Amino acid sequence: MNNAIGKADFERLSSFIYDRLGICLNASKKTMLEGRLSKRLRALGHDSVGDYCEFLFSNEGQNHELVHLFDAVTTNKTDFFREPSHFDFLTSKILPAWQQHSFNRPFYLWSAGCSSGEEPYTLAMVLDDYAKKSCGQRFDFEIIATDISTKVLDHAKKAIYHHDRVVPVPEVLRRRYLLRSKDRSNPLVRIAPEIRKKVRFGRLNFMDDQFSLPHTMDVIFCRNVIIYFDNKTQEILMNKFCRHLRPGGNLFLGHSESLQGYQVPLQQISPTVYAYRG
Repeated sequence: MNNAIGKADFERLSSFIYDRLGICLNASKKTMLEGRLSKRLRALGHDSVGDYCEFLFSNEGQNHELVHLFDAVTTNKTDFFREPSHFDFLTSKILPAWQQHSFNRPFYLWSAGCSSGEEPYTLAMVLDDYAKKSCGQRFDFEIIATDISTKVLDHAKKAIYHHDRVVPVPEVLRRRYLLRSKDRSNPLVRIAPEIRKKVRFGRLNFMDDQFSLPHTMDVIFCRNVIIYFDNKTQEILMNKFCRHLRPGGNLFLGHSESLQGYQVPLQQISPTVYAYRG
């Protein structure tokens, strides 16, 4: 098997991936793409990337292979309680302000680019803990979690993680929301049912013209995702997000991401936290 990608095939693949996923693969990513496609070549029995491209762009490939290609090229790095200052800001600033409006509905939050579920389950723990501390005020919430990769979504729905993965979860929340096996030699834990039921997972492509979301959101978490897009795609996506935020709603980005210079109706209110001025 030869997994080296020729110039013509790389340009064809990178252009297709950009058009369908918004992900920019310049020449420096060629080796990375070769490594990620090697598993698909083996699985399909292709001898070369050229053979793979011929299949991918056939009618059969377009019908059956795209989901596997998208799984292969997307990056899914995530952790529980990643960038913890965001959760502090959510519970100390955003939620109390939201409760003052006395909305007669749940608080709606979208984890956009949720990967294998660590972020939305972290949010569910944080929000459930906040609800328990709401001093008699009723507080309910719903979380939508989406990703382009069916592979990581399947993992997320199972809600099973190695014990090493949950080390960042505070001990009090671990005791409340994580279930350990009765077999103490088993290093796996599962998210408790009351947390799992608060998160609805679904597949979504940021390049789609319309997002099929059930509600206008109060908060969107899209952290460490747009770094894989070029500036044009980032600006388009941020404006799409605004169409799904209620006026005054908030967007959280990753620590290395910025909207400086973009034409978007968002105002920065804290590092990497924005308010929609719709």
